[in-house]
Amino acid sequence: EPDVTIVSGLRDTVVSEGDDVTFRCQVSHENARDVEWKLQDVALQNNEMNEISVEKGKVHTLTLRKVTEQDVGTVTFRVGRHTSTA
Repeated sequence: EPDVTIVSGLRDTVVSEGDDVTFRCQVSHENARDVEWKLQDVALQNNEMNEISVEKGKVHTLTLRKVTEQDVGTVTFRVGRHTSTA
């Protein structure tokens, strides 16, 4: 299986409380497995507050809905042994 790498990493973002914010990370191969999103070192799941999806097979997105002050921190995207943070 090819080593999936990060082609385009996360970007730091400033957002107002109550707004939604989206993070994007592009990887080198479609259908990447072993992918994980974290906020402040806590693994995120796809639910009503966190929307995790893949666009065009390679662009992984995380949307945090109605962010609060408690959401301040580092967002991490990991694929295999590669990571990107914002």
